[in-house]
Amino acid sequence: MDHEFNRKWLEDKFENIRSRTLKVLVQLNDEQVNWRPNHSSLSISTLIRHIEGNIQERVMNGILHQDVTRNREEELTQVFVSRDDLIQIVKNRFQFLIDTVKSMSSEDFEQVQPVRGKERSNLDILHQCATHYSEHMGQIFYIAKQCLAVQYKSTSI
Repeated sequence: MDHEFNRKWLEDKFENIRSRTLKVLVQLNDEQVNWRPNHSSLSISTLIRHIEGNIQERVMNGILHQDVTRNREEELTQVFVSRDDLIQIVKNRFQFLIDTVKSMSSEDFEQVQPVRGKERSNLDILHQCATHYSEHMGQIFYIAKQCLAVQYKSTSI
């Protein structure tokens, strides 16, 4: 099976998530990226740390077989992270993700790994990651709109 369509789609999707997330982050300050609507909700900083942890688990560990240990509980704990550090995380992790997708062969896309007790292809995992990160991007936008109100600038094309 030729995976060029999927490769291009995934590259474009991850670039879109990166670009739009960065457009939101530059509108916010340190306090706003660490604010959360209530104690049971996540802040933008926590959501980005969670995405980073997912990239480590699914791509670095699962697809590339690097020995990376994820601490999901820790990444979902509210800690202060500066806006500039979050910008670097988004830039670096999504570039890593895009570069990984670009370098994958058809065989790499077809390889399977266990995820929650089920065998899934790397291609399926990457599509799930794109969906997962898009969902969190929506949460990030919603929080940013709450913080910025009428000053919020849309990230849409």
